[in-house]
Amino acid sequence: MSRVSKPHEIVERALALSTADGCVVIADEESSANLRWAGNALTTNGVTRGRTLTVIATVDGSEGAASGVVSRSAVTAADLEPLVRAAEAAARGAGPAEDAQPLVTGVPESPDFTDAPAETGSDVFAAFAPALGDAFARARSGGRELYGFAHHEMTSTYLGTSTGLRLRHDQPNGTLELNAKSPDRSRSAWAGRSTRDFKDVDPAEMDAELAQRLVWAERRIELPAGRYETLLPPTAVADLLIYQLWSATARDAVEGRTVFSKPGGGTRLGETLSPLPLTLRSDPNAPGLESAPFVIAHSSGDGASVFDNGLPLGRTDWISDGRLDRLTTTRHTAGETGLPVAPAIDNLLLEGGGERSLEEMVAATTGRALLLTCMWYIREVDPATLLLTGLTRDGVYLVEDGEVVGEVNNFRFNESPVDLLSRATEAGRTEKTLPREWGDWFTRAAMPALRIPDFNMSSVSRGV
Repeated sequence: MSRVSKPHEIVERALALSTADGCVVIADEESSANLRWAGNALTTNGVTRGRTLTVIATVDGSEGAASGVVSRSAVTAADLEPLVRAAEAAARGAGPAEDAQPLVTGVPESPDFTDAPAETGSDVFAAFAPALGDAFARARSGGRELYGFAHHEMTSTYLGTSTGLRLRHDQPNGTLELNAKSPDRSRSAWAGRSTRDFKDVDPAEMDAELAQRLVWAERRIELPAGRYETLLPPTAVADLLIYQLWSATARDAVEGRTVFSKPGGGTRLGETLSPLPLTLRSDPNAPGLESAPFVIAHSSGDGASVFDNGLPLGRTDWISDGRLDRLTTTRHTAGETGLPVAPAIDNLLLEGGGERSLEEMVAATTGRALLLTCMWYIREVDPATLLLTGLTRDGVYLVEDGEVVGEVNNFRFNESPVDLLSRATEAGRTEKTLPREWGDWFTRAAMPALRIPDFNMSSVSRGV
């Protein structure tokens, strides 16, 4: 077997080499392409390819099953058997796995399991690159400088198990981040997009949006810390609710460690979290946000189990009509808690029935409010309330009676996304968005803007 052997052949060979009681093999074939630019000119571009193989061995003992997980990149023929043996040795040297379950069975084979992996390359930018060049020209004539990058990757995952599963999923993932700066660098604005193929992103539209923000920033207004009516754009809502999703594991809630724990025991499932008719859901078949329709777990953790690999996934409503409906639950946790099985899914959508765009929400504002661009350095302060802290970035604007009148200073905020949902007075139109803070780990999101009447800007930030 050579380095360029077909992924499904590698999976089959690893399974054949295994002497463990159970085995799961995951082959990830990855390719990526990128463009970078600065000062209205392309600077670098490149294409990469790689392979990662993960072997999960399970060994049944008198006290229960143990698992051993080993992952390696650039696996060659000579590496394969040592990799399988290393996973088996790890399993035999480990104690019984807390999340042990029988390996999944009965899932129909993917019809393309033996096909070559999907790949991306520079041709993904065939239409985008010329449009970006036109945006450079407009920015140059308008006295702006554009900086940023575009990244596209394709991962073909092949999953095989000793129980007969043979599953395949191709996951495209693209991100576009664009910064506009004034020539003296005193003003900056950011916009980002998530895309599967770069056919639905428009550099001209983004440049026009950033140009408007730079005009707003020509007037500078200093504001003190305090509570302000605040319009959170979809990207900021995504960052907050992704962290909430990561924190919504059933086991931690049952054990009394999170905001979703009920005082005195149990969970808050069934409680109303928002007066708005909000539905927070994940769906592997959501148009434009498609993700793996089965569990792909390279390791076990609070919300994932290697024993669940291959388990089919479908739409899951985490919050339904404002009510907490599901917590992330593996098969093991479901057995312990009596809750439904609800594995993590790699996308997130919030829908509230609103029809207004962010711009229309700004125009409908009476009195004074803040309009954010995005957030960064988000960190958890208190898991019991899911209190988060972070900083605003790349533009906070003051809205007065429906018009943006200038840019204000940045702030540090202290807020819980769960509390924000309970206080939100309006949700706008749901649209695809790129989370700014978590974009390296989670890109498939669709969110509305939210109007919060009393967002806590806890202190002024002078560092960004």
